[in-house]
Amino acid sequence: MRAAWLLGALVVPQLLGFSHGARGAEREWEGGWGGAQEEEREREALMLKHLQEALGLPARRGDQNPEGNSEGRGAWATEEDGQGEEGEEEPTPTPYVSPSPSPTPEDAITYILGRLAGLDAGLHQVHVRLHALDTRVAELTRGLRQLREVAGDTRDAVQALQEAQSRAEREYGRLEGCLKGARLGHKCFLLSRDFEAQAAAQARCVARGGSLAQPADSRQMETLTRYLRAALAPYNWPVWLGVHDRRAEGLYLFENGQRVSFFAWHRAPSPEPGSRPSAAPHPLSPNQPNGGVLENCVAQASDDGSWWDHDCDRRLYYVCEFPY
Repeated sequence: MRAAWLLGALVVPQLLGFSHGARGAEREWEGGWGGAQEEEREREALMLKHLQEALGLPARRGDQNPEGNSEGRGAWATEEDGQGEEGEEEPTPTPYVSPSPSPTPEDAITYILGRLAGLDAGLHQVHVRLHALDTRVAELTRGLRQLREVAGDTRDAVQALQEAQSRAEREYGRLEGCLKGARLGHKCFLLSRDFEAQAAAQARCVARGGSLAQPADSRQMETLTRYLRAALAPYNWPVWLGVHDRRAEGLYLFENGQRVSFFAWHRAPSPEPGSRPSAAPHPLSPNQPNGGVLENCVAQASDDGSWWDHDCDRRLYYVCEFPY
């Protein structure tokens, strides 16, 4: 590059001087040498153009007007005269700036292929992560299945324990009823001093392995009466039995569904001998049952063992019976 600048410094002033001399001759011989001058001018412009391309110098405005208009020539001549008067100064070289190349179809294809390669690498990473995620999900699913199996086994074990506990409670209740209560034949009666409604009392008796007492004959009734009188004396407390007419009014059944054939309903006191019987019911001890549809459950009085009908939601003591 330095050699090109030296060549320009040596050649350009000579060419400029040559141009100045040529233009002086042109003014002297303008009349007869018009065609030669025009040819010389074109040759000069061509030489300057080639020199500028070789040195990488920017094109002058005069070079952009090869047709030779008067304005371009005047400006160029003035500039040359000024340079001649100043004593042929060395021109300052202009650094060469290479123009940016225009993209070719091959460059576009290369760019697209590069982007596709990047996308393919990203998709590969996504597939790798998805595979790892699928593996993790499979492991978690397997673990969840094992936990469900263990939970099922635990639930079965808990259910078995609950059933065993229920059997143990029923057996314990039966033994307690026969050891602490009154026994007659194949039955045992046990009084509970907890206040419960009739249905709740039946549920508690069943949980202990029995049911509410169901005296089926006079012998069982006498045994139960003596047991309750001894347990609750000197008080008179009504105690729930397993007798009711909830299904149909007047149709009394035991809790096991059998129809009751023995009754011990309370009756009003008989009038004294010689007195006239009264048609009005006794205000304190009327004949039973007298509750109609409002009183569908039967309780036994603890003093004389008589039966009274009561509201089933009333909370009373209850007596259970157990098989012996």
